Amino acid sequence: MRIKIYFLLMITVSACFINVYSNEIKSPEFNGTFYPAKASALNKFINNAMEEAGNSTINGEIIGILVPHAGYVYSGKIAAVAYKAIAGKRFDTVVIISSAHQHYLEGAAIYPEGIFITPLGNLEVDREAAQALKPLDFCVLNTQYFAREHPIEVQLPFIIKTVKNAKILPIILGKNSLENLQKLAGALTEISQKKQILVVVSSDLSHFHAYDEAVAMDKETTELIKNKDIDYLWTSEEYAQNLACGIYPIIALLYYSNLKDAQIDILKYANSGDATGDKEKVVGYAAAVSYITEKMKEPAKEEEKTMTEFRLNDAEKKELLKIARSTLEGYLKTGKAPKIKAEYPILNEKRGAFVTLKKHGQLRGCIGRIVADTPLREVISSVSIESATEDPRFTPVTYNELKDIEIEISVLTPFEKVNDIGEIEVGKHGLLISKGYYSGLLLPQVPLEYGWDRQTFLEHTCLKAGLPKDTYKEKGIMLYKFSAIVFNEKD
Repeated sequence: MRIKIYFLLMITVSACFINVYSNEIKSPEFNGTFYPAKASALNKFINNAMEEAGNSTINGEIIGILVPHAGYVYSGKIAAVAYKAIAGKRFDTVVIISSAHQHYLEGAAIYPEGIFITPLGNLEVDREAAQALKPLDFCVLNTQYFAREHPIEVQLPFIIKTVKNAKILPIILGKNSLENLQKLAGALTEISQKKQILVVVSSDLSHFHAYDEAVAMDKETTELIKNKDIDYLWTSEEYAQNLACGIYPIIALLYYSNLKDAQIDILKYANSGDATGDKEKVVGYAAAVSYITEKMKEPAKEEEKTMTEFRLNDAEKKELLKIARSTLEGYLKTGKAPKIKAEYPILNEKRGAFVTLKKHGQLRGCIGRIVADTPLREVISSVSIESATEDPRFTPVTYNELKDIEIEISVLTPFEKVNDIGEIEVGKHGLLISKGYYSGLLLPQVPLEYGWDRQTFLEHTCLKAGLPKDTYKEKGIMLYKFSAIVFNEKD
């Protein structure tokens, strides 16, 4: 009997051990140094800092904040200004992004699951959101990169005090490319379509310059952040890292803000010299918010609603992809296009469309028809061949390449003249610009892939037409918007 009880007890203990191990617990490492260790003192500091922060009037939906991560006595009051702006708002998940300070890392580390303990309570990691980032080829789900990293930990007490019942998603960025940061912003945008997320970027600004030099330098940096001027921030990687220790997270936030068509306001700036009086070598701090204005969230106008009346169900989308694939297989193998039959009547409607070919994620060809004068099934068959063999930017696709080619189809809605560029919604509208013999078109998904805002989208549409980038501002220019139903084989 004793043997049986002992055996059962061992099974229970083992089961408990396995459960704790699988749900990683991250204990605090900087309580008592960067911030007060006792809950009472920590509560008092944050309450006082939030009260002193006052109220910031943000007329819109906040989607991200920039906050410093030094010791609370240096930067806590600056951080409180940004956290005061989101106090009481509902978020499902708070995504905390910082740069690696203690570990060499290429790409990004995601905390996969578990609990972060703080003096004010515990925060659970959003495992579902972490898994959503796993497919990114530069991301690793690994807890080891979070040891001894204070930029994440110092944000947790503020998050507990201002956001109720939210999970967290800690991300640490090491050495990265702009392409990776764009992909991260795109993945966060996809997550935001399923749950309400707040992106918290943990970064200080310039380090160890004389007070006046730091103020001037940080003023320029905050202006670049406010204007979402990624190109200037990234004049060179070395230059960018001198502006802020969290330059990678900051640029990721700017890409994310562009994808969400959000604007950025700088709420407060100060540096360590303002807190200590020592102005020989200071560290800069800023509090900022990224938000979508109420105007941007207004319902679509009636004329815009008519643009979305055309619909394709899943079966019809699959049929079009099948037409594109079978056309390419037949033509590239025999030199002749196979006969196309459409099972669904809607595919006989006359529509403009584009076929985009990608190989290992890179563009391999894209051609389309903008005039809706041919049945859709025939358009897809024809432009599939043209995309593979006639795109002047690439050599023709070969039959042996087809196994590595992914097909994407964009079925266009009717074109509408743009009377006010404020009508253009990034991610929803494609653009066509025309001047004399010059014309250029970009599909709705293009600015999302590159993280462009509205102005950048307009400029690149002009460049695509072979025109100066500011041509869209000229009188008499023909500028049209359209939407598209976009789907691909991966979907």
